[in-house]
Amino acid sequence: MESAFTFEFDSAEQAMAMAGYQEDAIKRLSQQTGAKLVMRGTTLLISGTASQIDRSQRLVNALKSIWSQGQTVSIADVMTAVHALDTHQEDDLGQLHGDVIARTRRGETVRAKTFRQRKYVSALRSRDLIFCTGPAGTGKTFLAAMVAVQALLEQQYERLILTRPAVEAGENLGFLPGDLQQKVDPYLRPLYDALHELIDPERIPSLMERGVIEVAPLAYMRGRTLSNAFVILDEAQNTTPAQMKMVLTRLGFKSRMVVTGDITQTDLPNMRQSGLAMAIKVLRGVDGVAFSELTKADVVRHPLVQRIVAAYEKHEM
Repeated sequence: MESAFTFEFDSAEQAMAMAGYQEDAIKRLSQQTGAKLVMRGTTLLISGTASQIDRSQRLVNALKSIWSQGQTVSIADVMTAVHALDTHQEDDLGQLHGDVIARTRRGETVRAKTFRQRKYVSALRSRDLIFCTGPAGTGKTFLAAMVAVQALLEQQYERLILTRPAVEAGENLGFLPGDLQQKVDPYLRPLYDALHELIDPERIPSLMERGVIEVAPLAYMRGRTLSNAFVILDEAQNTTPAQMKMVLTRLGFKSRMVVTGDITQTDLPNMRQSGLAMAIKVLRGVDGVAFSELTKADVVRHPLVQRIVAAYEKHEM
């Protein structure tokens, strides 16, 4: 027997935050509960069976720590709440939502959106060497950059070093036009994007000139000792075993290194072995090394990305 329930919000801002971008949050809630959800002004109308309405209510309440602050509820937030509800972790949701990593230049809060992401952030804050693997859109590089920039702003480290292998140019960038920075920019653009979230773009060139922030291809790490620095190695699946060993042994005193990559997206030529895959096997039992494995359930980009990842996984089985 169907019935109806109304959920009242204190303001239009809260109601819009709960609805999500283009109402995708309440649409996903409807898919997950079987109930019909319609937002009218500051009122959320929920109709369905008693169990469907109860589950919808519990999920809306579980997300209160987000929408009550006027923060937009995402599909990832909904799915995390569903997982928490099904695994009896509702009490942990408040801690997940309340753990703010940083605030962007626009005043938006940056936080982990899934329990695995939160575990990754915890490792980023406490371990000196962290490996994070997972498909596109899981926040591997973005979260690392957020934690790193925040640590830099708090003067926990003197330098932030961002690097990745330039596989397409075979680590030999000489034939590309322009100076070094112009040559490597196409490969390092994703790292710049993360920096721009927290630091005024006008300040970044000055910080780079002073060596506070360094963005360079992996080949330029050879022979160096990276001390008092937060180092991020991105797209590490495209390193060779020799390159991976080289960069890992650059780690100096008072430094932290994060290695991120997707071992299913290796671009190395001639079927060469990935340095990331080998490092994970070799270092799995080494004390002080942390490993975070994100999955398609942690994708926090456009919802279509999650479906794309799932489709490819199914095709490759």
